[in-house]
Formats: sequence, structure tokens, C-alpha cells
Amino acid sequence: MGKPFAPNANTQLYGIIGKPVRHSLSPVMHNAAFSETGINAVYLAFETDDCEGACSSMKCLGIKGYSVTIPNKEGIISCLDEPDEAVRKIGACNTVKNDNGVLLGTNTDCLGAVAAIEKEGVELEGKEAVVLGAGGSARAIVYGLVTKGVKVTVCNRTFEKAERLAKEFKCYAAPLSEAEDLHAHILVNTTSVGMGDMKDQSPLSKKAVENYDIVMDIVYSPLETVLLKDAKALGKRVINGLSMLLFQAMAQFEYWTGVRAPEKTMRKALEHANG
Repeated sequence: MGKPFAPNANTQLYGIIGKPVRHSLSPVMHNAAFSETGINAVYLAFETDDCEGACSSMKCLGIKGYSVTIPNKEGIISCLDEPDEAVRKIGACNTVKNDNGVLLGTNTDCLGAVAAIEKEGVELEGKEAVVLGAGGSARAIVYGLVTKGVKVTVCNRTFEKAERLAKEFKCYAAPLSEAEDLHAHILVNTTSVGMGDMKDQSPLSKKAVENYDIVMDIVYSPLETVLLKDAKALGKRVINGLSMLLFQAMAQFEYWTGVRAPEKTMRKALEHANG
């Protein structure tokens, strides 16, 4: 790790905006990264759902970058000066950069999901994937996979939502019930099944999990969901939710600073904070 941090008059400010946001693991990751790389900056949590106010403050106070989380990912777009293609296609922004008063926006959720899978040594071009869910996270992940040449099938309990998403990204759609009979290289769960009141449930039966080589769950609390436990028991490669969180944060850090993100340092900080 780098030297102990001592803020001064030249310290740059970054943060995450969302509501609620006090549970966020982003500050520990980014502050560890700033310390390791010797960048004079601090990253804080700002609990707000006022996108316009947050962006005005960004320009007024010279805040260098925001991570954006629920419920602000859609509302922040109208406040940006230059949203990139990923933001326009996904319809959500999770990263804002203040470039001398010009607010640039991108979405690193799609990059995080792709990087987490590629970290397993997977060449994505030409592979097939099934994505469970059709919400905001699913949109980002489907976009990321499609841009890498993956043939994606979107499965959702409300088929119409899956159909709309699939049509938008030129992929396939199926009711969630049909996911039991599908076969693909990669399975990604973006639903809330496996967390909270549904922590003892899985979106697919253990038998259906046999149809996939790699199983990814974006849920990170609990770290090992029932879906991942089933996949591990079957000898499948598994990717937990912390991996996507880590890699999207690394992409944010590099987007803001132009400096290579210290993966080991950020991973260690994230795992320690998550217990």
C-alpha cells in the first residue's frame, strides 16, 4: 500500500451519488487505489437523489468524478454534456467525469461484466450466453456481451420485457421458465433471486445449471448464492458479484485518471470490506 493519506489544498474530490448509499463498497476500493497509485485524491459517499444538484455542485466545486448508483443512473443522463454511446444505448450512466467543466458520462457496468468473464480466460467472440432478468443491470450486461460478439438470449418472468430488450440489442428472448431447457456457454443471473428474502432460492434448478460452462451471479450479498453453490458442486466455473463490482470500479478509475487501476489492491480492499 502507499503512504498514509493526508489531504491538503490540492486534494481532488471524487464520490458516489445514490440513495441509499451508506452501504456502498466503492469508497474503500477507490481510496485504496488512490493511495496505491500516489494520486492526491479522496472518494466519498454522497447520499442524494438530486441529479441536477449533484451535477451543479460538481461543476461549481470542481469535483472530478462521480460513480452513480440507484436511483440516479437514468436521471443523471439529462444533466450530462456528453454522454457516450454506451450510455445512449443502455439508457443508464454509472460514471461521470468532470473534464474542465464539461460533464462526460459512460457506463462501466457493461465493461465490468465482460472483464469478469474474460478474466476466466474466455474468448467471448462466438460464444452463447443466457441472461436472466431484463432490468437495468441486464441491459448493461447484454450490451457488453453483444458488443463482444456473444449470441445472447434474454430470459425474464415478464416475457414482454425480455422481448423488448432483445429486440433493442438484436438478440433473442424467452420466458424465464424456458431457461430450464436452454444450453449455452455462459449463464448470467441479474435477478434478485438469491439475495434478501430470496437468499435460499435459485432462479434455476440444479439440473438446469448442468447446461452451462460458466455461471455468473451479480449478487454479492451473500457472496455465494444458491445458484453459485449448485454450479460449484457440478464442477462449473463460477463468478460472484464482487468480480463485476471490482472490474467496473477499475474501469471507472482508469476513465477518471488515465492511470492503470491496481487490481490486487482494489480486490483486497473490496474483499476485506465485504467481510
